Amino acid sequence: MPDRLGDMLLAQGALDAQQLGKARTLQTAKRIPLGEAVVQLGFADEATVWRTLARQQQLPFVDLDADLGKGGRIKADTLAAVPRDVVEEHRVVPVAVRDGRLVLAVDDPLKTYTLDALQFVLNRDLAAALTTPGALSRAMSHYYEVASSGTAADVSEAMGEEPSDEGEAPVVRLVSRMIQTAVEQRASDIHVEPMDGRVRIRFRKDGVLSEVASHEEQLLGPLLSRLKILAGMDIAEKRKPQDGRMNVSVRGRAVDIRASMLPSNHGESMVMRLLDKERGLVSLTDLGLSRTDRERFDRTIKQPNGIVLVTGPTGSGKTTTLYAALKELNRPDVKIITAEDPVEYELPGINQVQVHQRIDLGFARILRAMLRQAPNVILVGEIRDRETAEVAIQASLTGHLVFSTLHTNDAPSALTRLVDMGVKPFLVSASIQAVLAQRLVRRLCPACREAYTPDASELRAVGLESARLQGEPIYREKGCGECGYSGYSGRVGVFELLSMDADLREMTFRSEPSSAIRARAEQTGRLDPLRSDGQRKVLAGVTTISEVLRVVHATS
Repeated sequence: MPDRLGDMLLAQGALDAQQLGKARTLQTAKRIPLGEAVVQLGFADEATVWRTLARQQQLPFVDLDADLGKGGRIKADTLAAVPRDVVEEHRVVPVAVRDGRLVLAVDDPLKTYTLDALQFVLNRDLAAALTTPGALSRAMSHYYEVASSGTAADVSEAMGEEPSDEGEAPVVRLVSRMIQTAVEQRASDIHVEPMDGRVRIRFRKDGVLSEVASHEEQLLGPLLSRLKILAGMDIAEKRKPQDGRMNVSVRGRAVDIRASMLPSNHGESMVMRLLDKERGLVSLTDLGLSRTDRERFDRTIKQPNGIVLVTGPTGSGKTTTLYAALKELNRPDVKIITAEDPVEYELPGINQVQVHQRIDLGFARILRAMLRQAPNVILVGEIRDRETAEVAIQASLTGHLVFSTLHTNDAPSALTRLVDMGVKPFLVSASIQAVLAQRLVRRLCPACREAYTPDASELRAVGLESARLQGEPIYREKGCGECGYSGYSGRVGVFELLSMDADLREMTFRSEPSSAIRARAEQTGRLDPLRSDGQRKVLAGVTTISEVLRVVHATS
């Protein structure tokens, strides 16, 4: 067991006991690593702390600033071994080749787990060396012209300290307040949109957009420039779409932000997707599956092989469901590898690989490489084409359990969609174990929901009969301070689970239409429609009739 970093710094005289106590207090208050707390308080410089950290973690230390001081000594062929977008995405810099292994400089010893994922990307053996965060950023800028990537420290400073430039202070405060408010209100997206004569700010909460602020159009340029800097985008580029990311800490909570910039007729529009790492990962129990569907889904994901598909439109929570399944299966004796675009949440104990289309690292190529790593469970972020579908099916037929997503309106359509992609029907019928279709509906606020008697037309629209109510109340939204007067708080899934059996496999083999497959599955109890699950949630007082009709009526 290595010595604790604080004790090591104390032993070598880098700081005294009183300073160590203050650093640990700041570490607890801000939920940051001890080394970062020591540097923030000015008790020791980055180089001293990170050299000690390297010794503690038994990693080599590389002084990138010394290399830069000598004009940059890293060989050109070493730098060429890692593409710029990989450097920007993972915050690594190649420094040397030792014993046939490419050595990558990282600024966090916990990042060494990313080397497993990067082995797929770079197709070679890797080793890690530790360097300071500041030196790593300077090396990325010098060798790869990568701007500040918006690290947690950068954004925390922007959200907590006043800048020296008085002219920039209002914009900095506006950005930090906007992000902080969005996180506190549990928004999933921030939309910064140029309109005719103004800048509109909208938040997406529980799947619904609402305007929260409006600013003068003169503020658009400074506002977007600040956001571009934090997201690591090119502030001079205004004609092309750009993507970026930033990590922020709001009241001690780590939030990952994916930013997308798109030129429009009134100027550039930015959308920021907030991924709250504390709230993003849920268990299967929290998803909202009915007891019967939960039992069938549990049995399905514990099969040794086959494909489990999750379908639904963008923003319907498919990735959240897949992560919940992986969380259930994640054990020391199970090897799980994922291919994602993007990697939304980091799952401890699971090997996650980021898709990089610019270097021709797509789902199919990663999937082929995965199979050489002897996994038990594979997750493919999305089946988009015939090649990916066929490789996934071959993986399932050779003893792997494969999870993936597909964009279809309901569960039976996933079977015909794969055939439409060009996959042979006998492969589809042999490999698919189950298809879970889902939508998200808003949960009623428990503090203010009110009971009422719906009229006959409302009940007919959702497929309910008065006799089924049995005197139980139906609830609707009202609005209070706790839910922001929307009447809703949070979201829950509405599901239909199609479990394959011999009859359904035979129908798939014969390429029968999805309507016939649905009818047979409902008749044999292999499928409970989306609308039926919505009805249950209405009767349970979880959501409203209007919410179920909003997301389910068009497809059931």
